[in-house]
Parts: sequence; structure tokens; C-alpha cells
Amino acid sequence: MALVLSSEAQMVRDTALEFFREKSPITALRKLRDDNDKDGFSRALWRDMAELGWTGFLVPEDHGGSDFGVTGLAQVMEAAGRTLAATPLLGTALLGASFLSLAGSEDQKAEYLPALVAGEHLFALALEEGSRHAPAAIATSATKDGAGYRLTGRKTFVLDGHIANTLIVVARTGGGITLFLVPADAPGVTRTRIIMVDSRNAAIVQLDNAPGTVLGPVDGGAAILETVLDRARACLGAEMLGAASEAFERTVQYLKDRKQFGVAIGSFQALKHRAALMFCEVEVTRSAVLAACVALDENGNDAAALAALAKAKANDTLYLCGNEGVQMHGGIGMTDEHEIGFFMKRARVAQATFGDAAFCRDRYAALMGY
Repeated sequence: MALVLSSEAQMVRDTALEFFREKSPITALRKLRDDNDKDGFSRALWRDMAELGWTGFLVPEDHGGSDFGVTGLAQVMEAAGRTLAATPLLGTALLGASFLSLAGSEDQKAEYLPALVAGEHLFALALEEGSRHAPAAIATSATKDGAGYRLTGRKTFVLDGHIANTLIVVARTGGGITLFLVPADAPGVTRTRIIMVDSRNAAIVQLDNAPGTVLGPVDGGAAILETVLDRARACLGAEMLGAASEAFERTVQYLKDRKQFGVAIGSFQALKHRAALMFCEVEVTRSAVLAACVALDENGNDAAALAALAKAKANDTLYLCGNEGVQMHGGIGMTDEHEIGFFMKRARVAQATFGDAAFCRDRYAALMGY
């Protein structure tokens, strides 16, 4: 496996870095937070991203996408991570597109995917039911009702839950786990917005006999769910890599600029060692994330294990860089006026999303036969 980007992926990366730097700096996230924006993201920015084709990287060409792959989308998410851009990339371009492309019927693909690619239809995965990531711990029930199903249960930590047009709900049927498409405004669906510490969107979704349409095979949703979650772990790892890289670079620049006792504090040996550790961890994470993305695109036998490895490593690295960034900036790093603290806050939420380090290490060990 060659851990280098193709020329096309490198072009996507360069374009995305420039795009987010110019159109969605951290000041944009701050404004969304301070204005208590009802959407929590910029719809104009999302339309621009759709015009660039990023929403269709995991969508077949027959339905308006480019089928460019996980590696391509990861480059966009890494660039978004550098400016902490709040977008529906994860919930819609990755999760929504993956579930529909892998499990949707031809009618479902024709109905939803073109609108997804155009940036006109948003999705949210309603999976979690507790305080920690536990994809197998599903209590939400689905009972047959004529040609459809009725769903009852409570979902927590639903990313983009309050802005989604359609929810992808994971529920338990008679013989296993089944995926369902549920209109977000359907009777029996109650969504309560939550503003998280990193100022991102999430919601609690209550389902009370809500109507649902089966997505994929009845009782056969677990395998599809795991495949999509592996993609999510790898691409979220890429976003976390971008945030860690930015936090590291900002910290190194501060070490060069801040002077004490007449010299730059970056000349102090203890701070050099800490900065060197951050650099090494960022580079190891970069290799882990790219390896996972390439394996997913190539349907490698080790793709699931590499995705777990990448997310575990990204969890640790962003935690390190976020904490060290605040600490090395000293008192100013603790203030809301300075942007370095935003990276530490993002680390806390991203770590818990789709598996913290302990979950991902346990999954890696199980997949490797330990």
C-alpha cells in the first residue's frame, strides 16, 4: 500500500485547504456560536461545497456523484478540520451518501441521492442511545404496520439531528438490526437541539410510533452499519488530523514569537521536546488515516482494523495537541478571545464520536484476533 496521494486527491486537498481558509475561518464558527445561529452552519457555504462536487464523492455517477472515494472525501474533511468548519460533511456527504449507496433500493437512490449531491437534502444518523458509542446496544423498536414500520425509542447525540430532512434510524426488529429512513418532520418525531462544547450541532430525537421505510435488508442492517461506521471513523480521523496539525503549527509559531528572558520560549529544551512529540504523533496519525482510507477504497481485508486504528490514533493526537496548545500558550490560551482553546473543545467531542480511544483499541484487538 503506497501511502501517497494521487494527483487528483492532491488537487482536491489543495483546493479544500484554500477554500476553508478563505471562506470558513475559525471566526466563522465563532460567529455562528455567538449569534446562536438557528442552523449552526452556513447554508451558503454548503451550496458552494456542493458546487465543487464534494457532496458526491461517495455517490455513484449514475446518481449525480463522482464516486471519487473515501480518500478524496478525507482530504476535504482534513482541510475542514484545520479551520474547525461546522458543515454537514460527516452527516450527509459521508453517512447519508454511504447508507443510501450501499443499502438503498434503486427507487431510494433515485429519490434521495441527486438532492443530496446538489446540497438540497440533509441526513442525520440516529444511532446512539446512551452516553457512549455502542452500535450494538439498540433498544429502539420497529414493528410492522402494513407496508411500513412504526418506530419507538430515544436517540441521543444525533449529529445534525435538528437540521436534517431525513433521519437514518437504527432500530431492532424481530431478528436483528434494521435501518430505516424517517422523515424528520414526520408525526411522532420530536427533535431537541443540543449545543455541544465545540459549538457543533447535535440533537436528542424521540420517536413515538413514527413511520419508517426500510433501508436495506430487514434484520440485516448490522453489517451495513459497521461498514459505514468504518468509513466515518477514518474520515473523522482525517478531520481530527487537520485540527491537530493546525493546533500544532499555531503552537510552534507561538513558541517562536513569545519571548521570555530575552529569548524565544521555543529555545527552551523542555518545550522543544514537547513540540517534537506533537510533530511525531501528527505524522504517525497522517499515515494511519491515509492507510485506512486507501484500504476502505480498495475493500481491503484489513480496512475495518485500520479504520479503528486511525480513529484511536487521531483521538490521542488531537487530545495531545489540543491540551499542549492551550498549556504552551499560557494564560492567553485559557481565554475565549484566543482561538487555540477551540481545538481542545473540538477534541473532546470528536473523541467521543463513533468510538473513543478505548472503544477503537478494543475493536482493533478483536478484529486482529486478540
